Amino acid sequence: QGDPMSNECVIRFENLTKRFGDNIANNHIDLEIHKGQIHAILGENGSGKSTIMKILYGLYQPTEGNIYVRGERVRFTSSKQAIEHGICMIHQHFMLVRQMTVFENIISGDARSRGVINKKELVAEIMKISDMFGLQIDPDKYIYQLSVGEQQRVEIVKALYRNAEILILDEPTSVLTKQETFELLRVLRILVDKGKTVIFITHKLEEVLEFADVCTIFRAGKKIGTVLTKDTDKISLSRMMVGRDVVFRVARDEIALGETVLRTHGLSFKNKYGRTVVDNVNLEIRAGEVLGIAGVDGNGQTELSELISGTERPSAGTIELAGEDVTKLSVAQRISKNLSFVPAERNGIGAIGQMSIAENVILRDYHKKPYAKGIVLNREEALKATEKFRNLYEIKLASPDMPAEQLSGGNLQKVILARELNRNPKALVCVNPTRGLDVGAIENVHNSILETRKYGTGVLLISTELEEILSLSDRIAVMFEGRIMGILENKGDLDMDKLGLMMVGAETN
Repeated sequence: QGDPMSNECVIRFENLTKRFGDNIANNHIDLEIHKGQIHAILGENGSGKSTIMKILYGLYQPTEGNIYVRGERVRFTSSKQAIEHGICMIHQHFMLVRQMTVFENIISGDARSRGVINKKELVAEIMKISDMFGLQIDPDKYIYQLSVGEQQRVEIVKALYRNAEILILDEPTSVLTKQETFELLRVLRILVDKGKTVIFITHKLEEVLEFADVCTIFRAGKKIGTVLTKDTDKISLSRMMVGRDVVFRVARDEIALGETVLRTHGLSFKNKYGRTVVDNVNLEIRAGEVLGIAGVDGNGQTELSELISGTERPSAGTIELAGEDVTKLSVAQRISKNLSFVPAERNGIGAIGQMSIAENVILRDYHKKPYAKGIVLNREEALKATEKFRNLYEIKLASPDMPAEQLSGGNLQKVILARELNRNPKALVCVNPTRGLDVGAIENVHNSILETRKYGTGVLLISTELEEILSLSDRIAVMFEGRIMGILENKGDLDMDKLGLMMVGAETN
């Protein structure tokens, strides 16, 4: 494609600044986006990358500065105005109505759908777009019948139906499988080859190098630089993102292991369809040990975590915490026995969005000292704990009293991790603890998990990121179709071929 920066400039930000009270989300940004390219906006959680795109899309208003679209100075006060200028944004959480069909979602709100419509003509137009850009969709299917990847395709077709020339995708792969991610990359390449422009908001270094032609790096609200991806690498990008070198493999010290803190025996679980998704699982974790669960996503790992935390009850088998049978105990009772849990689902399970950050910080222990003075909440101690975690985990928040749902996904994850890790638990169950976090935060979390081993915590780590399992685990249990295929010592001579075979269900000896 040559130098993508030589193409026509379609978006230009000039001295763009956005303040939320005392917080500067975007700090005097100058940035150009050129036609026919995939331009990644890379940055840590809270770095301002989504904010500047929401300004472009008319969802926020700038405090200072100017925006130019194809040379014309604009100031959008609604997304409708942005769409009229050929700009569409596909949000991280899709804006589709689940009870409506694909066709109804695509035409909804468009001028052509007012009054009497000719469905045959509109469907033909939609399918022409679908075929042109390799976006296979079924107009008559309901949204609730579609996979996440299929829903994303509907969002893209909906944008193209509105004559989008510039597509903004906010963390588009955060909910996709690897195959769906590969499919998205194929579609984006077709889009730019046909002259469209894609702005790709992400915190994932690998995706930038794989997807993008150009990358602009944000840090703490400032633009750090713009580079051609063919001229950079993972180390250079991470250094620009976090302002220092990032260690991708953390040092895992040898620790003398203590007594068994978590044990499952014959643990099984049938889901609501009667299918056995956890099948006779026997695991043992000792104080100071990290046991990683490796496996292709969807092989019973999530259900295993739910059984141990108490959100689901087993069909058979037992769970012991520090030698005590807790199989029939509730979630609250297991917490009182010093079990900590970082679930896969942040909102609603890991945190309560409508409650303040300070309230979420003390959620597990609000009824104990120092947070409780008899039946009265000690607000000062709650605020003190929040400030401690804020500094320790570099959580970006405007106020401890703001609702947790207003935090970015990565910062909310840091709040949950800080709360669970700092309870000094006997056992800690972590499910995808760094999903949605940037590289700097990942390093911080990994070090925190390893640090908690020194205090005698046994950690069950469930992650779809094999690199994370390899980096943190002392032993690795491989799970396939609900069964443990085997447990490997994670030493320097770990047989990766054997591990890979076990993950796809092959019996090895």
